[in-house]
Amino acid sequence: GRELGFTWRHIAASMLALLSAAIVLFAMGRIWWCKCGETFLWSGDIVSTHNSQHLFDPYSFTHVLHGIALYGILWLLLGSSTTPASRAVIVIAIESAWEIFENTSFVIERYRETTVSLDYYGDSILNSLSDIVACFGGTVVAMTAPVWASGVLIVIVEVALLIWIRDSLLLNIVMLVFPLDAIKDWQVSRII
Repeated sequence: GRELGFTWRHIAASMLALLSAAIVLFAMGRIWWCKCGETFLWSGDIVSTHNSQHLFDPYSFTHVLHGIALYGILWLLLGSSTTPASRAVIVIAIESAWEIFENTSFVIERYRETTVSLDYYGDSILNSLSDIVACFGGTVVAMTAPVWASGVLIVIVEVALLIWIRDSLLLNIVMLVFPLDAIKDWQVSRII
């Protein structure tokens, strides 16, 4: 932790954000693990009941991008007024809040109406926690890699996801905010 400037306070604050997210998600009625009872570490099929129910799935890569993007935005907004480790903790807190918001009925219904995630019923708690950890991984990339390398990684991940699952962080944002039938039709044509 010292190489990146993390102190016990940064680690404690990050753990508190994770714990708080888990408690709130549990209070919201989210399940800990997939209802199927199986314990997969990875579920690669985004159009199955296993999507967002196990530790990792293709959308885990978008959470890595969340970390890179959020850290970059905080670096631009806060500059040298905060330490890199403090910015990382803020990213974890933001991502924890997003995981809670993402699992509200409002967002779940929005995903189901406007995206390819027709059978999406929200994340399991462990999937949400692993998404926060993936976001932290992206934050570490942004903290340690040159800006150009972070930019290249974003492009590579976005293109790979578009080819692989016909979805990406950018498409996810577009479809949640300003859904386009042409994009949804293109995404659904993969399933048919």
